[in-house]
Amino acid sequence: MSYTFSFEKLNVWVDSKTLIKLIYSVTKGFPSEEKFGLTNQLRRASISVASNLAEGTSRKTNKDKAHFTTMAFSSLMEVLNQLIISKELELLNEFDYQKIRKEIEKISNKLNSLRNSQLKS
Repeated sequence: MSYTFSFEKLNVWVDSKTLIKLIYSVTKGFPSEEKFGLTNQLRRASISVASNLAEGTSRKTNKDKAHFTTMAFSSLMEVLNQLIISKELELLNEFDYQKIRKEIEKISNKLNSLRNSQLKS
């Protein structure tokens, strides 16, 4: 068995991978003209959530760790914004929109808790 890094133990990181998979799944159905628009932006922003969590765990101070958790939260809000736009442009159906939005809400709560914990330590 290989070594498990600290970010891999974070439930919020595991949840962020679920979000990435959901985003990739729904953006497959976006029109080809959105390949370099919303499709690319949604995918990059969702990956950024997980990447910032991974990078943050390598930092030495809790303040630095909290900074990267804040960056993950910011990327998550970027995903939400783009999700809303995708829905309003009718690129995304109501069912997928609600499913992803619930995942975003869950992740945002966990990110806030993690950041608060990091700042208190």
